[in-house]
Amino acid sequence: MDTSVKSRRLRELILAPETLIMPDAFDPLSARVIERLGFPAVQCSGFSMALAAMRPTEADLGLEANVALTHAIAAAVQVPVMADGEDGFGDAAGVPATVRAYVAAGAAGVNLEDQVLAQPGPKRVVPCEEMVAKLKAARAAARNAGNADLVINGRTDALTMGTDRQAGLREAAARANAYLAAGADLAFVVGVTSMEEVRYLLQELKGPLSIAAGMPYNLRSLPLADLRAAGVARVSLPVVAVLAALT
Repeated sequence: MDTSVKSRRLRELILAPETLIMPDAFDPLSARVIERLGFPAVQCSGFSMALAAMRPTEADLGLEANVALTHAIAAAVQVPVMADGEDGFGDAAGVPATVRAYVAAGAAGVNLEDQVLAQPGPKRVVPCEEMVAKLKAARAAARNAGNADLVINGRTDALTMGTDRQAGLREAAARANAYLAAGADLAFVVGVTSMEEVRYLLQELKGPLSIAAGMPYNLRSLPLADLRAAGVARVSLPVVAVLAALT
């Protein structure tokens, strides 16, 4: 199946009334298992890829290895695959090369996040304007690379910053809307721990919402049935496959 066709299929799944559940693969075999279990799409997990490759962090895995694994995963399955583009592996000027690499690898979509990947010290996010510039560059790069339908998932880690939970939630919603306006097809808010936060985001966002579930911080507080009933567009399961393999 042509990659642009897979991108259009992935967008259909995200916009469909039923919540899209996307387990995260870390290699071709895990992707094939996810497909055989009946899931209609596969998400790549940079964290899981790095863990499986015995690298300390996603930054240590690097763009080249990430893209190579994404290519192998996309070649192993017939369903659409969304790449984990991390923070774009650089600034807005470098994002087009990153996006072109994922398009060439056969990815139907790509996650791009506003946290800083490679720098030491406390976790931080880039200014909203910088992330908006990255997303605009990514959208233009996808068109120029021959897949204008590439699904872009704009991720924000703003909710996990600081100690004021309500302020973080408001900042996450504001960033999510800015990312949607900049060309993201859906907004991925990381760090959500309760259905109350989910409902707030669904009310505030001007586009599809993506949530990570099955995480240590929300394993028991975000049942998939409740996320489906609430109308979340997409739910990723970032660590389920790799932790199952470890177990």
